[in-house]
Amino acid sequence: MNLSIDGVTLSYASVPVLHGISMEFCEPSVVGIIGPNGAGKSTLLRCINNVLKPNSGWVCLDGQKTHDMDTVEIARNFGYVPQEFPITFQATVFDTVLMGRRPFSSWKVSRDDVEIAAGAIKMLNLEQVALRYHSELSGGQQQRVMIARALAQQSRVLLLDEPTSKLDIRNQLEVMNIIRTLVDKRGLLSILVIHDLNLASRYVDQLIMLKEGKIYAAGNPVSVLTQENIRVVYGVEAAVVLEDNLPHVIPKRPV
Repeated sequence: MNLSIDGVTLSYASVPVLHGISMEFCEPSVVGIIGPNGAGKSTLLRCINNVLKPNSGWVCLDGQKTHDMDTVEIARNFGYVPQEFPITFQATVFDTVLMGRRPFSSWKVSRDDVEIAAGAIKMLNLEQVALRYHSELSGGQQQRVMIARALAQQSRVLLLDEPTSKLDIRNQLEVMNIIRTLVDKRGLLSILVIHDLNLASRYVDQLIMLKEGKIYAAGNPVSVLTQENIRVVYGVEAAVVLEDNLPHVIPKRPV
């Protein structure tokens, strides 16, 4: 699999948000997109799966430009979990996860679809709430449901916008462990927006650090999470210590 992003530029109402973003991924990995608020992280994620159309540049999956794919092709290749996921109709957790199978089936649900949805529900530890309505769940549970739905798509690229933002510490670790396991066992590429630098350091293979819509630094966590990069990009003085050969960021004060 090869996912390439070439010169992607995007503006909102003439206000530039992304400036010539280019990167390439050729193997299964977990990639974290980090940076301060307004750096363009979520916008970049939505350009990758063609939710937003770049003003210039393109995204290619195995040589095919995403803007040439129809919506079914996009859904088959890219699983996407946004920050917010309003569901305006009553649906059980099971039915919500089963929606992830829609790109692969007709209106008739197959036994395979049911088994895949059930497997995703089990993986996210949602069996006990599978028959409850999505609207009845806590924010953290709803977040896990939407991740399960994306897993049920069995897409080649998994895009997650702050997948741990509404979760407690234990659930953050569990979800990141699931993502890490899926990438390692199924050969997926997972690209996620994440604010917790220490959680990112623990689980990702590569970090893309954005500043004002441009790539400021990219590489493994040790090379990206440096005192200087954090000071310049976040405006924060921090200590960075190695723990288990991974950088651990200790914020001190704004600069």
